[in-house]
Amino acid sequence: MVLFAINLATRKVEILGIKSNPDGIWMEQIARNMVDYEEGSLKGKKYLIHDRDPLYTAAFSAIIRSEGIECVKLPPHSPNLNSFPERFVRTVKEEYLNHSILCSEQQLRYVLSKFLDYYHTDRIHQGLGRIIEPMHEDNTGDIFCVERLGGLLESYHRKAA
Repeated sequence: MVLFAINLATRKVEILGIKSNPDGIWMEQIARNMVDYEEGSLKGKKYLIHDRDPLYTAAFSAIIRSEGIECVKLPPHSPNLNSFPERFVRTVKEEYLNHSILCSEQQLRYVLSKFLDYYHTDRIHQGLGRIIEPMHEDNTGDIFCVERLGGLLESYHRKAA
């Protein structure tokens, strides 16, 4: 299982954890990591929206609520209300996972880190006005290609003049 969070305003994705057999204790640790004062992914957030997976236990919700963050559980059978995570999973599958065979958790971690580098810096997000950070005003340099994950993910950039 790959547990991730998406900031809906920026479409930034953070991998919270990867485990083959997750349990309540692991999820409680994930919750503590999410509400960490310095590096938690929920720092400055008011809501955590999640599906109805039984791994989101009462103890998990209590840890999140203890920091003043409201847990919002989605209604059953409503993938349209969870569209951003659903679309992210589809994107990862279509753009990389369907073209590869992964043999270990370590390999999955590596692939996801490289994919997130691409996703956050080079991939266009329609809902954000097709803006990619950072944008450069200079249009005079040569164009070069950056390949990731054996060339399955390509992006093009302009060298500074």
